[in-house]
Amino acid sequence: MTPTDHSSDKDAYPITERSRVRRGHRRADYATGTVHAVLDAAPLCHVGYVIDGEPYVTPTIHWREGERIYWHGSAASRFLRQAEGQRVCLTVSHMDGYVLARSAFNHSVNYRSAMVFGIARVVEEPDAIADALRRFTDGLFPGRWETLRPMTTQELKATSVLYLDIEEASVKARAEPPSDGDEAAHPVWAGVLPIRSTFAAPEPAPELGGDIAFPAGLSALLASGRLR
Repeated sequence: MTPTDHSSDKDAYPITERSRVRRGHRRADYATGTVHAVLDAAPLCHVGYVIDGEPYVTPTIHWREGERIYWHGSAASRFLRQAEGQRVCLTVSHMDGYVLARSAFNHSVNYRSAMVFGIARVVEEPDAIADALRRFTDGLFPGRWETLRPMTTQELKATSVLYLDIEEASVKARAEPPSDGDEAAHPVWAGVLPIRSTFAAPEPAPELGGDIAFPAGLSALLASGRLR
């Protein structure tokens, strides 16, 4: 499979019965840029399948190229083997803060979540799998692929790469203070406790040689405050 340009020429995804946000619809957004931003800000997603009439949700690392989202896993996974051609739902969520109000009822959270729908496809050719994994690795850590030991044939056989082309998608988000300003007279602290996901200090492998420096690219990633 040769990589192609999967960029979007539309400003928003269609609002369908499947993707429409029903509760708190004022928090909904269907703009492609908003959906992409939520997907791209997190390395971890959850993919929902139905196999033999039973629901399953599996966590995995994903990456996006235009309107195409990739994820990977073990070739031995029965979820991945049976996902080919199946309709799946892929979600990404960010927890941005606890919202503390004057009553338990009005407590909430600030968050961003994206839900996308499409048909799962499996990348079949070993060269295409390797190329997808190269783009994935360098997308997270630019230039790292060329510094690594090359993948073996057995490692490629043991790895599955899947993708979906986004058909429908929506974002739901909250970024607000408590909603009970009319109860400000009640004598209790109210506000937001922000939550941030960031890198901590690197922890070298125990057997790492003392002459191997921490890569400048990784230093830049840690300094950026981004997760990817």
